[in-house]
Amino acid sequence: MAKTHVRHFAIEKNIIFWCQNCNIPILDVHCGICREKGLQIVLTPPGDVRFASQHEHGIIDNIILESFSSVSLSGKLILLNKIPGEDRTDEIIVDGLRFGVLRFDMKEFNFKLDLMIEGASALIESGIRNKLVIISSRKGHLSGKTIDGHDVIECSDDIGAGDAVLVTGRNLQGFGISYRNSSELKNPGQSIKIKKIDSRRMFFISKNPSHDELIRANAPYMKRLVKDAVNTIRGIASQNDFKDSTVYVSFSGGKDSLTTLDLTRSALKKPLKVFFANTGIEFPETVEFARRFCKENDIELIEVEAKEAFWENLPSFGPPAKDFRWCCKVCKLAPINSVMEECTGGGRKCITVDGKRKYESFVRARIAPKEENPFVPGQVSVFPIRNWRAIEVWLYIYYRKLEYNPLYDMGFERVGCWLCPAELSAEYYRFRELHPELFKRWNEYLLKWAKEYGISDSFIEHGFWRWKTLPPKMIQLASELGIDTVLKSKEEDFGFTLTGGVSSCRTGGYTMEGKVKGLTLSEVLNIGNILGEIMFSEDLGVLLIRMKNSSVKIFSSGHISVNAPGKEEALSLFENTAKQLIRLKKCTHCGVCLKVCPAGAITIEPQLRILKECIRCKRCTESCVVVKYFDKLLPGFNTS
Repeated sequence: MAKTHVRHFAIEKNIIFWCQNCNIPILDVHCGICREKGLQIVLTPPGDVRFASQHEHGIIDNIILESFSSVSLSGKLILLNKIPGEDRTDEIIVDGLRFGVLRFDMKEFNFKLDLMIEGASALIESGIRNKLVIISSRKGHLSGKTIDGHDVIECSDDIGAGDAVLVTGRNLQGFGISYRNSSELKNPGQSIKIKKIDSRRMFFISKNPSHDELIRANAPYMKRLVKDAVNTIRGIASQNDFKDSTVYVSFSGGKDSLTTLDLTRSALKKPLKVFFANTGIEFPETVEFARRFCKENDIELIEVEAKEAFWENLPSFGPPAKDFRWCCKVCKLAPINSVMEECTGGGRKCITVDGKRKYESFVRARIAPKEENPFVPGQVSVFPIRNWRAIEVWLYIYYRKLEYNPLYDMGFERVGCWLCPAELSAEYYRFRELHPELFKRWNEYLLKWAKEYGISDSFIEHGFWRWKTLPPKMIQLASELGIDTVLKSKEEDFGFTLTGGVSSCRTGGYTMEGKVKGLTLSEVLNIGNILGEIMFSEDLGVLLIRMKNSSVKIFSSGHISVNAPGKEEALSLFENTAKQLIRLKKCTHCGVCLKVCPAGAITIEPQLRILKECIRCKRCTESCVVVKYFDKLLPGFNTS
């Protein structure tokens, strides 16, 4: 089994502060209103903390009301800090307390609340008497221990087996899980599993700050942050190479690009242009917002449309995945590059101001202040908010009173394409509620696709289609649910399709992708040695072929992904892979390759097979009649 590589963010800002006097989260040590020193809160990485939306607030309120018959957090300012988890998982911070974790359960398709010790204590101190267990005083460490029924002094009458409960006893407060119903809790035997308990006492703060107070408390910090961003934009735009260049802003309709657009307008006096890549699968709310915002603010909007490109390419490539984003190339990168090529025509320089942030993903954590487009000479991208966290973006939007995409208030943390594989299941189910007709179109396709590859509807329902190679957490979930995740090969005529050209890879180097039809992985295994070292996982349905600095991945669905350190190397490797696959499929058994192989590493009966003794001299490839007429056998195949 392949080793699991755990990636970590290089954290620069993993703390916030909380002014307990004003009851406001602050980003500086001292509050901008009362000047009191704030309580430091160390955030679980990556620390991209944000304000809870109206919809998220409602989810939390409903869970607490249902569990504890309390409205303790109603009307309070809540922060959500995204942390690693199976799906949507957020640490809840309220009144400077780590209250709990809100997570979307992938088995039951609903939100669950896991209390933390500070939240449990605050609920107990607020006077809650539901789901409450009072235990006798005991010496020693109780966290993680099981309490016998003899130690239960009193309990509320609303507890069921498996319920999360609040636990208190003399000077202790905490939470746990009940093994029994209320009527049986005092009986001998195991009654309560204590998750966490200690002697700390935590309290909610009665004061609820206004929006204006939130902005004022963080004003000094935000002014410095904004000044740095504006200076970044001005500094690059004023360089000799770019003084006469048109400045473009990439506007997706999301909060980050909205902030970047407003910062750029503040930084520069000269006119700028805004381009919006309408992929054809954008949320209707996003398209409407992008157009309206630019119109109302007298901004020149260049809307590049992919139209039906996604649906036209879907039969060839199948569903996109987190590790197979062919849709981005077809629906976004190609149209955008056409705009960039136009603005750099005649040797002109072009600046694009982009809202990418380090805290969004592992890949973006490595963003430089500016980057040159390797595919469009003369085009330079600038990232003025690359070091900003989500909370800083939202504070800027509030301070500037900017209208923003309404999807954020509807429960979406990100507002990309509505069927994007990067979308969380929690957001996918929310999308289903808001746009049932769009959901129906996509879901019907996915179910049909699943049937073609011999997998169950549950595979689609639980979101496994979003990966080609499932991460460990999803493999574990599939095992627990008893869902087969290996796609069965289809009987198809041989064919080879490209997903656009070479692009820079999110994890480094260059990548090229495509799809082969009419070959199974077991057949491809026979030819793999000519390319490199083979690693095959039947369970995962993936064949990995490794070279010194390059690799080829071939999935049971037929998808192919090539990665190499250079653009030309990626092109060459992809073409060589295609040649070996068609050679395998169309082998005439002429035997010429047997005669030229110096290592005796080839057999052709009952079918072509390259043995591990192969020294990769390429003599057999050069002598093969199938490879010689490669361009005739695969007309239209062109990697350039």
